Amino acid sequence: MNEEIEIEFKCVVTKAQFDELVSVYSPEPFQNQRNHYFDTPDFLLKEAGAALRIREKNGKAEMTLKEPADTGLLESTVPLSKGEVESALNGTLPDNDVVNRAANRAGAVNFVHFGTLSTTRAETTHKDGLLVFDHSTYLGQEDYEIEYEAKDISGEAVFHQLLTKHGIDYIPAENKIRRFYHALTQHGGN
Repeated sequence: MNEEIEIEFKCVVTKAQFDELVSVYSPEPFQNQRNHYFDTPDFLLKEAGAALRIREKNGKAEMTLKEPADTGLLESTVPLSKGEVESALNGTLPDNDVVNRAANRAGAVNFVHFGTLSTTRAETTHKDGLLVFDHSTYLGQEDYEIEYEAKDISGEAVFHQLLTKHGIDYIPAENKIRRFYHALTQHGGN
């Protein structure tokens, strides 16, 4: 199991702002990824401030648990086989360190798949971090966000300078799973 602290700063942008930034920063080609979200039927991970997902990208898959940390989020990740992904989507999660950690966090082991969010993503280095361009679609909705992944909290100033340079008002973007939860609630979910 790989563990790392994730420090990122996000801003919701319009399609026009997104397109302008893409033309200015010329990121690597866009790639598709699918995030499959899991929780207990009564959303105990959500209540604990944590999130469990399987991400499929470039023919590979990994399972990640994101948990609150003193600074940023602690991400615990394990690779998955195609068969493990299929089993998880059909109701049987693999027995691995990430699932066990999620069960400890939730105080329960009965995880269910409650939805998928698809993202078209491109990245480029910027100063001492990574500038990420995401266009996401889920439950009949779509959004655009710019994200800056930094090594430490000083990346926040770099991110705000970039936004100011391009005349973009800072509108904090909730993480993808929270946006998905909101859309799910609007469509009659929990």
